[in-house]
Amino acid sequence: MAVTTAERPRKIRIGDLLIANKIISQEQLNTALADQKKSGRKLGRVLIENGFLSEDQMLNFLSQQLNIPYIDLKRFNYKAEIVRLIPEVHARRFRAIVLEDKPDGLMVGMADPTDIFAYDELARVLRRPLRLAVVKETELLKTVDRVYRRTEEISDLAAELEQELTAAGAGVDLAQLAAAEGLTDAPVVKLLQSMFEDAIQVNASDIHIEPEEKELRIRFRQDGVLRVQTIADRRIAGALATRIKLMANLDISEKRLPQDGRCNVRIRDKSIDVRISTMPVQWGESVVMRLLNPFVGVLTLEQVGMPKGILERYRRMIHSPNGMVLVTGPTGSGKTTTLYASLLELNRPESKILTVEDPIEYRIAGINQTQVNPKIELTFGRVLRSMLRQDPDIILVGEMRDQETAEIGLRAAMTGHLVLSTLHTNDAISTALRLIDMGVESYMVAASLRGIVSQRLVRRICESCAELTEISPSMLAIVRVEAGDKADSLRFKRGRGCSHCNGTGYQGRIGIFEFLEMDASLVAAMHSGDPSAFATAAKKQAGVQSLRRSAVILAAQGITTMDQVARVTFGMED
Repeated sequence: MAVTTAERPRKIRIGDLLIANKIISQEQLNTALADQKKSGRKLGRVLIENGFLSEDQMLNFLSQQLNIPYIDLKRFNYKAEIVRLIPEVHARRFRAIVLEDKPDGLMVGMADPTDIFAYDELARVLRRPLRLAVVKETELLKTVDRVYRRTEEISDLAAELEQELTAAGAGVDLAQLAAAEGLTDAPVVKLLQSMFEDAIQVNASDIHIEPEEKELRIRFRQDGVLRVQTIADRRIAGALATRIKLMANLDISEKRLPQDGRCNVRIRDKSIDVRISTMPVQWGESVVMRLLNPFVGVLTLEQVGMPKGILERYRRMIHSPNGMVLVTGPTGSGKTTTLYASLLELNRPESKILTVEDPIEYRIAGINQTQVNPKIELTFGRVLRSMLRQDPDIILVGEMRDQETAEIGLRAAMTGHLVLSTLHTNDAISTALRLIDMGVESYMVAASLRGIVSQRLVRRICESCAELTEISPSMLAIVRVEAGDKADSLRFKRGRGCSHCNGTGYQGRIGIFEFLEMDASLVAAMHSGDPSAFATAAKKQAGVQSLRRSAVILAAQGITTMDQVARVTFGMED
């Protein structure tokens, strides 16, 4: 059967056309061609990365020159089954996805529609007439990650493992099955590999493996919310748990006690650190794996999402030569992200930075990072005492866990060091008082503490399906407390649910922040030893904005929903 194609792209000289249209100069083209010769990358990508034109400029230019549409994938509601008409390997290699399937042919979005070789290969694979569109490469790759999930593969591998266990009978040795060296084709090995790949592809932070009475449930945590990945036969739970324990050098014979460990896995030729926790439950062992994904990288302070006013004050504070700065909030509120962004900014050749962490989540060149190990009595307190003899300028303490750690950290801040740390508290005002509750003398807190950032994460409305919505009277009451007379004029949004957000209406998260700086009035209130006087003085501080107010502002800007505001700030004082 002959392959019929339509609108086969013509070969164009992008550089010459960009010069002819006065979008770039000859000098810029020469520089880009030299860079292209060294790197082997496409000319268009080199021009964009060098800042000679934006990606939108390039794509609009290609759209006009080739007379094809430029499609914004953020706004395009694709169907997964149509996208998957191209095999994943071809979609990634040729940077192409099928957008529409119509009787007259397929519309294919390409990051580089001038790539004639890629077009011919796609035409050969699809065996349908093709109509081209140009799309943004970054959005194309995000779409590919969302669509080409490994759900079916994981279910099939789980079924294969279950059949292997059934065939082996009741006398199967799970340890031998899971531990056999070199058996990279063993179902349990392939199942875990596919699970890790799928979790990384959708940017999951945790994998939960939970045996129940009649089934094994595997869930991923994405954007702070658990979602079921697959349901499998409960009989494979033992083999999975055993294999995971072997990866983390845990005791495979101990099933009655919780165990903690870590391991390293290779995904797409990159190393992923995995923190592993096992817990005996009614129907076996629950396993939770935290994925420390280096693909994401360390964010800058601008990318963390602090409002401009808070960012300027926080930045000034962390550039102080001494004192303690605390970032507070519950588990999963983004505290570590903020601290690492701070270290990234402070990391200079003239400063010695030491950290003590549990665990080290991201490794940063130029910083001396130490991980605590209670098994050999390498505790936060012990490392901190030794750190002070290492002539540091800046110290990061992963968490103020007890009185000893807090006192050593505060003394270090008093003796000329900048100390960054975290604390689990509800808001900025209660943080200073929490240190005193831990047994630290109030004069030490007053003398050493420079400021406190309290934060939470709220889910972002999906940009692709955002729409205006009415809010309930109870939500409007919350807005009125924060916005007063302006409340009735504000408009709010929600996500309708689409293919981009898997029908949830949300995609990604953003931080809300509360900032408190220890000024003279707060220091005096701290010395008085009266908690109510300190709280009153803190609330009067100019520029202090509560977490709830920060969240309401984001909702009014159409970034998050009032449902998220209510959920994340539940129980906080109005």
